[in-house]
Amino acid sequence: MNRLAIALAAATLFTACSVSAEDQPVDRSATAGILLVGNKGEDTLSFIDLATGREIARRNTGKNPHEVAISPDGRLAAIVSYGAEHIDIFDIAAHDLIETIALTPGKSPHGIVWLDDGRIIASTEGSDSITIVSPPSGAEQKREINQIPTGQKGSHMVVVTPNKSRAFVSNMQSGTITVIDLAENTKIKDLPAGTEPEGLAITPDGKTVWVADRRGDLLRIFDAVSLEELTTIKTGKFPIRVAISPDGKTAVTSNLGDGALGLYDVETRQPKGTIKVSGTQQAAQVTILYSSDGTRLYAAETGLNRIAEIDMIKGELIGRLAGGTNGDGLGIANALKANKTD
Repeated sequence: MNRLAIALAAATLFTACSVSAEDQPVDRSATAGILLVGNKGEDTLSFIDLATGREIARRNTGKNPHEVAISPDGRLAAIVSYGAEHIDIFDIAAHDLIETIALTPGKSPHGIVWLDDGRIIASTEGSDSITIVSPPSGAEQKREINQIPTGQKGSHMVVVTPNKSRAFVSNMQSGTITVIDLAENTKIKDLPAGTEPEGLAITPDGKTVWVADRRGDLLRIFDAVSLEELTTIKTGKFPIRVAISPDGKTAVTSNLGDGALGLYDVETRQPKGTIKVSGTQQAAQVTILYSSDGTRLYAAETGLNRIAEIDMIKGELIGRLAGGTNGDGLGIANALKANKTD
C-alpha cells in the first residue's frame, strides 16, 4: 500500500472514530412530548418536539426568563421572568402567551412549582420570600398574590412535598434552607446547609430533601419531616442542580464544574457512577430534567446554547437539541401539539 493510500485509510479511520454521540441518529420512536426551554440570553421560550428533536416555535417572554413549570393537566407552561418580576403563562399546543401575572411586591422570581391544586409557587429572590399565586377564580378569573418571607438572602430555588404541606427554599447567600408551612403560610425554620446551597429535589415519597451545596461540592440530605440532616455525599465539581428519578431510586447532580452528571443511590445514599456530558466547565451545564418515564434526562448546556439528551437506561449521552441563547430552565409537557411549525 503506497503512502497516499495509507494516509487516506488513516484519515478515514480517524473520522470514523471521531464521530460523537450527537452526530449519531437518535431513536425517537418511543419519545413524545414538548420540551420547553427558557432562553435567558434572548428573553424567549423555545418549544421543542421531542418526537423529532426539532424546535417548532419560539416566543418572546419577559426579561431574563429562568425556571419553567407545567400545569397539572399538561396544557400550560409558566415561566418566571427574573428581570421583569412576573410569570408568563403559555398555551403549549398553540405556542401562545395567554396571561402575564405580576408578582409585585415580589422581586426577581427564579424557582417555580405548579401544584396539582392549581397554586403556583415561585421563589422571589429579590424580596427574600416565596410568592404564592392562587388559581384564577370568579367571573373575572382573578388571582390572589401572597408572600411568605424567608428572612434569608438569595432565596433561589423551591420544592414542595407531594402532600403540599411544606415548601423548601434554598438561600444561597445565607447558606440555609428555609422550611415553609403551606397550610398556615408561615415559616417553620431555617436549616444550615453549607456554603452555597442552590439545587433542590424531594423524593417522590416525600421523605427526604436533597440539597446541592455547590461551593462545598456536596449533597446534603435532610429528613423532610423531622428536618434532621441525615448525611452528606461528596460530588463532582460545583453541583448546581439535583434531580430525583421518577421511580425515586436515583439522585442526579448537574456538575457545572466538570460538565458531568453524578449518580447516587437514593436508598443507600452512595455514589453509583458518573456520566460525562461535555466534560468541560465552558458548557455551563445547569438545569437537569427527567422525562416522565425516567428513561431520558435533559441537561441545559447554557454556555453552548443547546440541550444534552442522555439515555438513563444505557447511562450515556445520545444527542443534543438546539435551542436559543443561554437556554436554562426546562419543562416537559405531553400536551397536543399545534399542526404547523412556526
